[in-house]
Amino acid sequence: MQNPDYQTGVIFGIDIAKGSSRARELPRYAVAVLKEGEVTHHKMVRLPRILKMVREEHPEYIAVDNIFELAPSKKELVRFLEKLPEGVRLVQVTGGLHKKSLLHLAKENGLSFNQFDPNEEAEACARLASMGVGSEVSLFEDITKIKVSRARSLGRGGWSQNRYRRKVHGAVRERSREVEAILKKASKEHGYTYTSRISSGFGGYVRAEFTVYAKRNQVPVGSGSTADAQIRVSNVVRDKIQYTPLTRVKRRPTIVGIDPGTTVGIAILSFDADLLLLKSVRGISHDEVVKLIAEYGKPAVIGTDVTPTPGSVERIRRSFNAVISTPSTEISSEEKIALGRPYGYSNDHERDSLAAALYAHRNYKNMFSRVEKKAPPHLNMDKIKLYVIQGASIGEAIEKVTGVPVPEKKPVKVLETPDEGTEERDRKISEKLKLKDTQISNLRDYLQELKKELKSKDKRISKLELKLEKMREANHLQIRKDKEIEIREHKISVLKKDLRRSKKSLKKAHSNIKKLKQIRKMEIKGEGIPVKILLSFTREAILETKDHLGIKKGDVIFLQDASGGSTVTASMVVELGVRAVITSSDVTYAAEDVFFRANLPLLKNVRIQRVDDFAVVDPALLQEALDGWEKEAERKRQEEKEKKLKHLVDEYRSERRRGLT
Repeated sequence: MQNPDYQTGVIFGIDIAKGSSRARELPRYAVAVLKEGEVTHHKMVRLPRILKMVREEHPEYIAVDNIFELAPSKKELVRFLEKLPEGVRLVQVTGGLHKKSLLHLAKENGLSFNQFDPNEEAEACARLASMGVGSEVSLFEDITKIKVSRARSLGRGGWSQNRYRRKVHGAVRERSREVEAILKKASKEHGYTYTSRISSGFGGYVRAEFTVYAKRNQVPVGSGSTADAQIRVSNVVRDKIQYTPLTRVKRRPTIVGIDPGTTVGIAILSFDADLLLLKSVRGISHDEVVKLIAEYGKPAVIGTDVTPTPGSVERIRRSFNAVISTPSTEISSEEKIALGRPYGYSNDHERDSLAAALYAHRNYKNMFSRVEKKAPPHLNMDKIKLYVIQGASIGEAIEKVTGVPVPEKKPVKVLETPDEGTEERDRKISEKLKLKDTQISNLRDYLQELKKELKSKDKRISKLELKLEKMREANHLQIRKDKEIEIREHKISVLKKDLRRSKKSLKKAHSNIKKLKQIRKMEIKGEGIPVKILLSFTREAILETKDHLGIKKGDVIFLQDASGGSTVTASMVVELGVRAVITSSDVTYAAEDVFFRANLPLLKNVRIQRVDDFAVVDPALLQEALDGWEKEAERKRQEEKEKKLKHLVDEYRSERRRGLT
C-alpha cells in the first residue's frame, strides 16, 4: 500500500470505533500509526490518550475521513486543534466542501480495505494522507492577537491607590514596549506586518493590543505574566472552516481570481472548484502576489470581475503566461454573493476575487466535462484541460499528454480496372454529396429548432425576471412591515416596563402614606414622639438636615450612620439643643465624650417606627432609655469625682513627703 513518492513522516490515521463525539460518554477510536511504511494499530483508544500519543510521536498529519468524529462542533474542534503541538496538521482525506467517499478514494489510489473494520479504515486514512490525498483543515486565520494587560485588579483603593495604579500601569507599558520591540525586529526579518491599539491610563497603559498578520508559530512572543502585567497570545478563529487540498509533488494547474487595489483579494481554485486559497492583503507588492499564487500551483486562468482588465491584473497574467478571463458584463453584487456563499468570505475584496475565479471556472466547466468524457480515465485530466485552455483541441491535448501522435488516415487504394474505377468513384462521390446535403439540411432544421427554443427560453427568462422583481418588491414590503412591527413591539415592551415601575412606585407611595398616617395619629394621640433622621455624622449632613427638617431645641434625633464622628460634629449637635440622640451603631470615643460632657443623652438600639425621612418613638420606650442613660451617666460622674478626689489626695501626700524631706 505504500507509495514512496509521497510523505515519509509519521502519520496518524483515526476512525471512530465505538460511540459518537456527540454522546455523553467519551467515544473510543481506532488509531493507525504510519511510520516508515509500517503501520502500528491501537484499538479502542480515548481522545486524551490520542493527544498524549501525538505529543510523544509529533506526527506530520492526523488523517480522518470526517473531522466531526473528533469533536461535535466547530467550537470543540478549535479546542482540539489548540491542544495539538506546533506543526501537526489535521487532514480530512475525503476532501473539503466537495467530499468523496473513503471507499471511492481508496479504489482510485489502488488501496482496498474492509469498510466495516475501524482499524482498516484508520489505516486507509493514513495511507491516503501519505499519498497527498485530502484537504488540510484550517480553523485559524494567519493572524495572531497579543494582549498586554494588568495581571490583577486595582481594587477599591485607599491612601496609596494612585501610587499603586501608577506602578501597575507602568508595568503594563514596559511589557508592551518590550513586545513591540520584538515585533519590529521580527517583522523586518520575516516580512509580516502588525498593528497596535493602546489604552493609556494613569502613569502608563491600561492595556495594549497587537494584531500581527502572521501565523502563531511565526510570532516570537509567548503568553506569560508577572506580578503586575500579563501577556496573552492567541490565534484568530476563522468564521468558517477552510479546507486546503494537500499538494502533491507536481504543481497542479489552477484558476486564480484577483481583486486589485490597495487591499488585494486573491482566490485560487483547482479545476475541480476546490478552494485552495482565499485571502486579502493590504499593501502587498506585485512580486509578493506572484510568489503567493505560485505556492499553490501553476495558474492556467487569471480572472477579474471587471471589464476591461486592470493593468495590475494583466501584469500578473503575463508573469504566468496565463489566459485572461473577464465577464462580458459587470457582475452584480447579488451574483457575487450567490457565487461565494458556499465557500464563505471575510470581506468585499475576498468576495470579488472569489467571484472572479468562480466566474472563470464556470466559463470552462462545459469544456472540462467534454474532456472528462473523451479522454481516457487513466490520463492526467488536469494537464489535458490545461492544454485545451491554452488553445489545443481535445485530441491534440491527449496527444501531448500521451506523447503518441495520432496517425493520419490515409486513403485505401483499391485495385480496379480504369472503367470500373471511374464509375465507382463517381458513384461514391455522388453518394457523399447526397449525404452531405442531407446533413446540411438536418443541421439547418436543427438550427431553426434551437433558435425557436432560444426565443422561448428568452421569453421565459423575461417572465421569471418580472416575477422575481415582483417577489423582491413584496419581500421588501414584508421586511419593512416586520421592521415596523419589531419597532412597535420594542416600544410596547419599554412602555410595559415603565408601567410596571410606576405601579411599583405607586404601591410603595401608598404604603408610605399609610405609615405616615399611622405616625401622625400616634403623634396626635400622644402615643409617639417625632424623631428626625440624620443620615450621617458629618457637618454637611447636619446642616442639610437642619435646613430641610428644621431641627430645633428639644427634638429627638436618629443618627443613622454614626461612623466618622468627631468632636466638631458632636459639638454641632450639642449646639442644636436637642433632647436626645438615638443610634444603632457605635460612635467614636471623642464624640461620645462631647455628648457626655454636654449632658446630652446618647441612646443605643431604641426601637423606632420609620417611613423614609420620618420616624416616631414610643414615649415609654424613650423615657425608659433616658432613665437608663441617666443612671449610667450618674455612675460615670461619681467615678470621675472619686478619681479626682483620689488624685487630690495623692498630690497632697506627695507634697507632704517632699516637705518632710
